Amino acid sequence: MSLAPSPLRPRRQLRAALLGAVAAVAIGAAVVETGALAPGYAVADTQQPSAGPASFADVVDRVKSSVVSVKVKMSEAADAESDLQTMPHFPPGSPFDRFFKQFGMPDDQDEGDAPTPRHPQRHMTMAQGSGFFISSDGYIVTNNHVVDHATEVTVTTSDGKTLAAKVIGTDAKTDLALLKVNDSGTFPFVKFAPHTPRVGDWVIAVGNPFGLGGTVTAGIVSARGRDIGSGPYDDFIQIDAPVNHGNSGGPTFNTDGDVVGVNTAIFSPSGGSVGIGFAIAGDVVEKVVDQLKTGGVVERGWLGVEIQPVTQDIADSLGLKTASGALVAKENKDAPAAAAGVKIGDVVTAVNGQSVADPRELARRIADLGPKKSAELTIWRNGAQQTVSVTLGAMPNDKEAMNDQGTNKPDAADTSVAKLGLTLERGRDGVTITDVDPNSVAADKGLQQGDVILEASGKAVERPTEIAQAFDAARADGRKSVLLRVKTGDTIRFVALPAQAAS
Repeated sequence: MSLAPSPLRPRRQLRAALLGAVAAVAIGAAVVETGALAPGYAVADTQQPSAGPASFADVVDRVKSSVVSVKVKMSEAADAESDLQTMPHFPPGSPFDRFFKQFGMPDDQDEGDAPTPRHPQRHMTMAQGSGFFISSDGYIVTNNHVVDHATEVTVTTSDGKTLAAKVIGTDAKTDLALLKVNDSGTFPFVKFAPHTPRVGDWVIAVGNPFGLGGTVTAGIVSARGRDIGSGPYDDFIQIDAPVNHGNSGGPTFNTDGDVVGVNTAIFSPSGGSVGIGFAIAGDVVEKVVDQLKTGGVVERGWLGVEIQPVTQDIADSLGLKTASGALVAKENKDAPAAAAGVKIGDVVTAVNGQSVADPRELARRIADLGPKKSAELTIWRNGAQQTVSVTLGAMPNDKEAMNDQGTNKPDAADTSVAKLGLTLERGRDGVTITDVDPNSVAADKGLQQGDVILEASGKAVERPTEIAQAFDAARADGRKSVLLRVKTGDTIRFVALPAQAAS
C-alpha cells in the first residue's frame, strides 16, 4: 500500500458533479423543438449553494508547517489512565461513560499495544499527540491530557526538526495546555478564526494519528455546543473529519486556514474513528490560552452554588412559563451568592440581562466574567422576578470545593406515604427514604433508597407527615406539583412530584 500523498477531493464535490451530469441528460431528453420543457419539468428559481472547494491543497500548504508532533516522557509512576491513550473520567451513567475513547486503542488489543483502561501498562513512559504554533516566538497549544505527568516534552516540526519544550500552563477543566519551545527563532504560526463555524461548514484536521505526522483529513461541522459530560465548561464542535489516536491537541481549520477548534476526543465503540470527533471550540481555546500565557493558570468567576436544570414539572411547581434557567439546589456558606442574597429554590434566568438556558450556560457565563467582577442576576423567586447584584469570587480548586458531607443516621420512626410509592422515616437532617416502589412516580423521578428529603414546597421537613401535608396544601391551592429538595450522597437537587400522586 502506497503512503505517497494524493490530491484531496471532497466527496460532496464529486457527488454533486455526477448528479449534475445525470440531470443534464434527463432534461436534454425532455426538451421539445420549441425549446420549452416538457410538462412536469420546471426550472428552479433558487441558485444552488457551492459544493465546496475542489481541493484543500492551498490551505494545507499554508498551515501544515505550523502543526507539530508532541512527544512526552512520563514519570515511571504515572498511571497509564492519566495519559493520552486513556479514557477521560466522565460522570458515571453519562452517555459517554462506556463508549467514549480519548483517542485510545480497542479494548481487545494484543499485549504490548498502547494502554487502555482495561489494559494499563504501568511502565509505559512515552506518549505522543499533536499541537500547533500560535505565535512566532514558539508558543504551542495542545491538550492537557497529552502532557499530563510529563517530565520531558519535545516537539517535532513538519520539516523533521526536534525541539525541546516546556509546559507554561495547563487547564484540566477544558483539557488545554500551553507549551513553549526552548529554542529561539521565528516559527510559522496560525491564528484563531474570528467567527465560529456553522453546522455544515468544511473543516480540515491536521495532526499525528498513530505517529503519522502531517496527516490531513477533511469533513464538515456536524454540530456545535456539544456537552460530552467531561466538565462544566463543555463546548465542543462535533466534526466528521477522521481523527484518531495521536490527533489529540491538533488543530481543526476552516477553509481560510484559521483555527476553529482543538481536537480532543472521539466517540467510538472500537477505538478508531467512526466519524464522530470533538474539538474544543476556538473561542474557548483562545480565552484559556491568553490566561495561561499571562499567568500560567486560568481564573474563573465563582458564585458558590450547586445548580440543576429546570424541568417542566419544576417549572410548573414554581409558576414559571418556560422550563429554562438554572435552579439553585444548594449554596455554599460565605460564598458570593449567599452574601448577595441568593437563596435555595431561586431560578437564575439571566446574567447581565442575557437569558440563561440551562445550568451549563450559567456556569460558563459566570466563569467567563472572572473573579471580582460584578454581575446582575435575574432570578425567579416566590412567583416573581427579582434582580440580585453579586460580586463574583475566584473558582476554588477541586480540593477546596469539596464539602465535608457527613452521613447522619436517622431516628427510627417508621412511617409510609404509600400513594407516593415511598417509605419514609424521620431523620436528623430531614426525612429519609427507606424504600421506593419501583413502579411508582417517585421511582420514575429518580428518587431512591437512602435519599433524604430536606424540604417540601420550600419548607424544611423533619417528619413524614410534613411531606403529606405539603401535598395536601398543593392540591388545595390548585398547584400541579410539589417541589422536594433532596440530598443524594453529597449531591443536593430538586425533584417535582405531581400533587395528585399522594391523593
